[in-house]
Amino acid sequence: MTTPAASPQGRLQLQYLHDALEDLKSKHLYFHLKILEGEQKPICVFDGKEVINLSSNNYLGLTTHPKLRRAAIDATRKYGVGSGAVRTIAGTMKMHMDLEEQIARFKKAEACVVFQSGFTANSGTVSAILGKDDLIVSDELNHASIIDGCRLSKATIKVFKHKDMSDCERVLQETTNWAGKKLLITDGVFSMDGDIANLPALCELAERYNCIMMVDDAHASGVLGNRGRGTIDHFNCHGRVDIQVGTLSKAIGSIGGYICGSRDLIEFLYQRGRPFLFSTSHPPSVTATCQAAFELLDSEAGDRLVKKLWSNTKFFKRKLRKLGFDTGKSESPITPIMVGDAAKAFEFSRELFAEGVFAGALGFPTVPEGKARLRTIITATHRRADLERALETIGRVGKKLEII
Repeated sequence: MTTPAASPQGRLQLQYLHDALEDLKSKHLYFHLKILEGEQKPICVFDGKEVINLSSNNYLGLTTHPKLRRAAIDATRKYGVGSGAVRTIAGTMKMHMDLEEQIARFKKAEACVVFQSGFTANSGTVSAILGKDDLIVSDELNHASIIDGCRLSKATIKVFKHKDMSDCERVLQETTNWAGKKLLITDGVFSMDGDIANLPALCELAERYNCIMMVDDAHASGVLGNRGRGTIDHFNCHGRVDIQVGTLSKAIGSIGGYICGSRDLIEFLYQRGRPFLFSTSHPPSVTATCQAAFELLDSEAGDRLVKKLWSNTKFFKRKLRKLGFDTGKSESPITPIMVGDAAKAFEFSRELFAEGVFAGALGFPTVPEGKARLRTIITATHRRADLERALETIGRVGKKLEII
């Protein structure tokens, strides 16, 4: 059977998309997806070229860890390749419940629910627990998944200046008599700048102004706190944060997201969290992989990985600054190399890739106009020699492009 050709009218209806893409190309902001050939490692092959990988969220190198590989293979052999249903019908396996209990223990929380991604964990939770009569007070640099969840909830959204506690309190003072529920929400580690939220001060404000306190710890889990327990543990704010968000897709090395909090919160999300209700549950291989990852994290081996991550991070930051690069406000393994002009940032990234270093460029709308950058992420599995070679290349190309 021959597929009918698209009508001229149909093509014209989407002409605006073609024009928008051409505009991106004219501004040198268009990017092609780089194709990974093989494993996600510190040195790997993208588009047929071997490069030092400074663009992965694989903080602890767990994507290829032997223990996680074995867990995935064993679970596939035992349980098959899929769960076959959503959690609320026939898709909740015992291992799903075991993983949620394991994460709750690790995070020192009452209970946990696992979602299909970190994005759906954020967007599904905020939209489930709040409605049109409620108020959300949100840091201006919060992740897109938080922003989308806030919009989906139909609550009133008030944004405070990034990490500005005075501005946050101003918003809370102006809304002291708000009739509905109030949510104060922040990233733990901010994904573009790599800085850390002032969580103790935010908790104090949440308590003073009767707000639900929520933290997205996607880039802090496996990175900050004792054995990677996150910002709540890092600042010893246990019992002061009502909703902890985490991801299974970064330091944990697999895929998914989760919410930790009170038993009532988790039971409510079982009933009303739309991504939970309408998406098939994780396959056995992914679930077993995550179980193995948390078991590893909560051990001496995991502690060594977290310490190596920070040793590499401090070394890389120190050398970048010595070369004359601006690393912004970073306090974590996320280390931006600030460029400013978007076209130059993308050119910088392309030239580095040609020289064997993969460091992705970010411009508007991912970051504000005039604040384009390369975003580098250091991992526990980078060798010191890899980082030295990457730094030499970054310095040489940066001088050539007059960035330093």
